[in-house]
Amino acid sequence: MSTLPDTLEEAVTQAQASTKAAIADGLTRLQVELKFPELKVLPVAQQYLNGFEDRGAQMRVFFPDAGSGALARRDWGDTPYPLRGIGELQAVIQSDETLFVFVEPSPVEVEQVEALCEEAGDRPCVFLNPRLEDVATIGIGYAGRQLRDRFLNIIESCYYIRPLEGALLFRAYPFPWQVWVEAETGYTLVAEEAEKPVGDVLDRILLQASGGDADSPTAAPPRRGFLAGVQDFLRALSQ
Repeated sequence: MSTLPDTLEEAVTQAQASTKAAIADGLTRLQVELKFPELKVLPVAQQYLNGFEDRGAQMRVFFPDAGSGALARRDWGDTPYPLRGIGELQAVIQSDETLFVFVEPSPVEVEQVEALCEEAGDRPCVFLNPRLEDVATIGIGYAGRQLRDRFLNIIESCYYIRPLEGALLFRAYPFPWQVWVEAETGYTLVAEEAEKPVGDVLDRILLQASGGDADSPTAAPPRRGFLAGVQDFLRALSQ
């Protein structure tokens, strides 16, 4: 069973291991999400990518634009792998490259990202803290549905951690999705799901964990006031 990390560094290490396990199992479209407020993605990306340095120049790292790619090159110095903005001419995928990592791609670049992934073929592409699915940008009509069906919906979440009010949603491949709630002694695992629990499913889990009756129309709402432990967790992760 996977366990919650105690620090941000440990979370990134778990993300590396989950990514490698997913790639070893033949998955080729993966995303890693560390959903912490005000998280600075560049230091996280640098630590994450260090786990794949053995690939050298066979790994290519993409940033949303030339400016963010230049910032990474300035801050990180020399790296064994190229750092490029998605739209740069040098971003053309090479035949000997074996892994592609997209750092915080946004909906603005979604068509370019999809095109690059098509060029990559069956080689793994990893999206680190992606922001690709924005309804206001990609639309809710036929074109938006097509984009989701052919691209966004095939991306597998191999690592995910997000604090909720009094709880945490967590997944580390190959383990199932987990819901943890705050208790007096820390966090307690209350549910495991094959699919990501969202909406009513997540609400029902939290309601049951708080002692409510999910089947009762008069049940009290989930207890949302036990947030102190989450704040401690976030402070530890930001150190």
